[in-house]
Amino acid sequence: MEFSHVSVMVRECLEILQPERGGIYVDCTAGGGGHSYEIAKLLPEGSRLISLDQDDAAIAACTERLKPFGDKCTVVKSNFRNIGAVLDMLGIEKIDGVMWDLGVSSYQLDEPERGFSYMHDAPLDMRMNTSCGITAADVVNGYSKDELRRIISDYGEERFAAFIASNIEKKRAEKPIETTLELANIIASSIPAASRKKEAQHPAKRTFQAIRIEVNGELEVIEPSLEEAISRLNVGGRAAVITFHSGEDRIAKQTFVKMANPCECPRDFPVCVCGKKPSVKILTKKPLAPKDDELAVNPRSRSAKVRGVEKI
Repeated sequence: MEFSHVSVMVRECLEILQPERGGIYVDCTAGGGGHSYEIAKLLPEGSRLISLDQDDAAIAACTERLKPFGDKCTVVKSNFRNIGAVLDMLGIEKIDGVMWDLGVSSYQLDEPERGFSYMHDAPLDMRMNTSCGITAADVVNGYSKDELRRIISDYGEERFAAFIASNIEKKRAEKPIETTLELANIIASSIPAASRKKEAQHPAKRTFQAIRIEVNGELEVIEPSLEEAISRLNVGGRAAVITFHSGEDRIAKQTFVKMANPCECPRDFPVCVCGKKPSVKILTKKPLAPKDDELAVNPRSRSAKVRGVEKI
């Protein structure tokens, strides 16, 4: 299957990053190279783009897409949690711009055999890096009922998490749950009919999202990656992050606020004595949302939000 992914909120990211200023830029979640391509187009001569992804299909697609830019672009297979190690490997101390497009790509969702979709029957996998890590089957069949309830509730914000976890436990006691449609049917049967009728989305959407986040450890790597990358920014350098999930956005917001307002002194202190100084200026007081023209051509962008900061 050809790697196909519509990059979201490109205009907003470019406005924040301003790659036309030149320097070294990093796309931490390159996917098929959509954002990377647009950044590379604006980079002047002598500038450089580093594009990271952990998915083999994404690496191949991104490499092909960036070929016209030659040595200006370097594609590296790595999770964005390793951005510091990647920069060290490339001999890069400081950068001028960095971005993240968090979550799962359209290609991964639409490729049935990857096991991300509740619309097609496939082995329960959901790994973004298919060469390592636990699978969705490991989570569904190996986690305790309480662990399942927690991740479905916390990561999927599913109000029927307890029922879903309980039914998964009952079904796997009969035999292991092995495919996406098996799991989707169990989830659907766990949600009251009246609630299913009210929902516009598939009843399995939130639970599949939760399991995918757990399989890939998506939330736990965001803050350290943001902190490491922004510590590498030159003064005036900029960072942009696209989120699709409330948990992702919360982490990005809190991390940026902590960097912009690091003082730990009690509020009634007349002056700061802790000595912690702001390292960034927040560029987006409220997260940016996709505009109507983008929503019309890419409905999946509806939940996207963009936040940006500048190093000071």
